[in-house]
Amino acid sequence: MKKLKYGMVGGGPGSFIGDAHRKAINIDAMAELVAGCFSRTIEKCRETGDALGIDPDRCYATFDEMAKAEAAREDGIDFAVVVTPNVSHYPACKAFLEAGINVSCDKPLCLTVEQAEELEKLAKEKDLLFLVTYTYMGHVTAKHIREFIKAGKLGKIRTVMAEYPQGWLNKEGEWGGKQGEWRCDPKQSGGVNCLGDLGTHIENAVSHMTGLKIKKVLAKMDIVVPGRVLDDNDVVLVEYEGGATGCYWASQFAIGHDNDLKVRIYGEKGSILWRQEECETVTMIDADGTIVERHRGNGGIEAEAAKYGRLPSGHTEGWLESMGNLYKCFINCINARKAGTFTPDMIDYPSVEAGVEGIKFVAACLKSNEAGNVWVEV
Repeated sequence: MKKLKYGMVGGGPGSFIGDAHRKAINIDAMAELVAGCFSRTIEKCRETGDALGIDPDRCYATFDEMAKAEAAREDGIDFAVVVTPNVSHYPACKAFLEAGINVSCDKPLCLTVEQAEELEKLAKEKDLLFLVTYTYMGHVTAKHIREFIKAGKLGKIRTVMAEYPQGWLNKEGEWGGKQGEWRCDPKQSGGVNCLGDLGTHIENAVSHMTGLKIKKVLAKMDIVVPGRVLDDNDVVLVEYEGGATGCYWASQFAIGHDNDLKVRIYGEKGSILWRQEECETVTMIDADGTIVERHRGNGGIEAEAAKYGRLPSGHTEGWLESMGNLYKCFINCINARKAGTFTPDMIDYPSVEAGVEGIKFVAACLKSNEAGNVWVEV
């Protein structure tokens, strides 16, 4: 199979997420980075390109220039990876879709429902693949939960409790460096901070694992740490189609928590407990109280999830491998398109539709909070 070529928007000097995407893609060596618009200035873009061994002629001043130039090349990129602050997700993704290039975009997809729906429509019209990197859903254990529930083994879901606390932005006057500064800036992150950064992960994790669709939300979005202008603590009550309920909590000042995404699912036949920071295991409790801890790499993992495992049990797989799983599927789908063997059921990664659901969730929560914490249809 011929190695694909990709380009990156963002991921310049000091970028955490851009470097992570590059490493995750490199895990399977199925695509190589050949182009980029890595920074807002061409000087920094070329600095990054030089460090990564990119031809200077393929280091671009703008993503619009990059999209047009790469689309015109016989050896142009097969997909673009967008890892910029939220405000530029929409225009960058749109530029590549319009140029006929597949897209991977970090979450959240964009800033508004209108932007999200336009990107979804454009991807369908152009018949292009679109990955939204909700990284945690590449974990084998997360996929195991999805397959277990899909098979009806948990019975009807009654309620879901999910949370994503972090503590890195707990101090007044400290902004978390480059990564925190743009998240706390409305001009770069949009109308939300914590809910967009963490709450969308909660929404996607629950949706991915359970298949539940949100009907309505009641949100309380607080600004707690002095000096902040966007939310840093969010509590959202959820009602799903079919009658199940949920409660989500996201926080950026929860001292003692690093990256603590947790999901607890309670059904009529048992319960499932999952924690991202202990992603090698999933706890499953039967109706009679029997507690079983299933480990990635062992026989108790559903086959459709187990196929994503890379190492024997006891050899830890983590966050980069999880993102790598998303990219492996994405790249396989692009290759299948090229070979004429693609079918929609091959997509096992968060697509643009998942990104749209996340933006609709955020928009409904904002509306609920602004109206005085009332129920709002999603």
